[in-house]
Amino acid sequence: MQRLRAKRRQTGMASGREVTLEMVAAAARVSPSTVSRILNGTARVRESKVRAVNAAISQLQFVPNPVARSLARGKSMSVGVVTQTLNSLFYGEAAQAIETGLLRGKYSPLFVSGHWRPADERMSVQRLLDQRVQGIILLTSTLPDEEIAKLSRQVPLVLTGRSVDADNVYCLDVDSTPAARLTADYLIGQGHRRIAFIAGSPDHLDATQRLAGYQASLAAHDIPFAPALVSAGDYSEAGGYAAMIRLLDSHEKFTAVFAANDESAFGAMLALHRRGRRVPEDVSLVGFDDLPASAFTIPPLTSLHRSIDEVGDCAARAMIDLIEGRAPVARLSSPTLAIRESTRPLRG
Repeated sequence: MQRLRAKRRQTGMASGREVTLEMVAAAARVSPSTVSRILNGTARVRESKVRAVNAAISQLQFVPNPVARSLARGKSMSVGVVTQTLNSLFYGEAAQAIETGLLRGKYSPLFVSGHWRPADERMSVQRLLDQRVQGIILLTSTLPDEEIAKLSRQVPLVLTGRSVDADNVYCLDVDSTPAARLTADYLIGQGHRRIAFIAGSPDHLDATQRLAGYQASLAAHDIPFAPALVSAGDYSEAGGYAAMIRLLDSHEKFTAVFAANDESAFGAMLALHRRGRRVPEDVSLVGFDDLPASAFTIPPLTSLHRSIDEVGDCAARAMIDLIEGRAPVARLSSPTLAIRESTRPLRG
């Protein structure tokens, strides 16, 4: 107990000295354990002692150490967040919303990356478990379903982008198929029939869903699927640029391009510009995710709008509900199209 109490020394300044929990106890004429219990909200003492402790804290300018307090409660008050890459505009937006939501609930986020590799994600998860996090948010996890189910027996999990049937897991299953179909339907409604598609990596579930939505839209409008109009990207600006260059070099005819995410669309827009193809006069271009930057490209990018902030906020609220023993009720709203100047009806 004495060793724990020594570790529980708190910071503060009074007359140039570090203020400790023991100093507050001496000033209030109570035991250090009483001060600790009052700070943790677990004390059952007379109101006069609470007032004395609060007066001593104010007089000595005592600042409690949140880590020590959480350990005293047996809780870390921290939540792990596994993204796939921290430098992604999409994951950056989602992480910011998660941080805001968790801090609102008095929980601290710990961010790690999985780099789209299961082995890296496993190591990141283990580091979070070693930090005694109270739950983990997995953004588009690459781990197998059975591994996620096993992990959920150790900590509560919130999973985005897919669904896993397991206890202690709340899934925000963002199925991209219908949203991608909506996007392709819009281009077809504008008169386009030769629509190129810049895909994401086939290893990513959401990338295969977006390709499936594109294909479903073509089929619904009796437009033959042309594999030559699909060019693989990797969800990055550079990948989108390279994919667009391959499409142009193939000499396949197309009047519109559907990029599987906005970052790919940014790269495609630059490739079209450098090859002298105007957007939208020569080629209509749409993206997916509607990143904040998409409204500020030249021309502004039409994109499938799905609130990234909402994904992050819902994940944070669901995580707090799980930790605190409540059934999560967070739900995502339906996606819509943000129509801007990068598209226009096809002119004969």
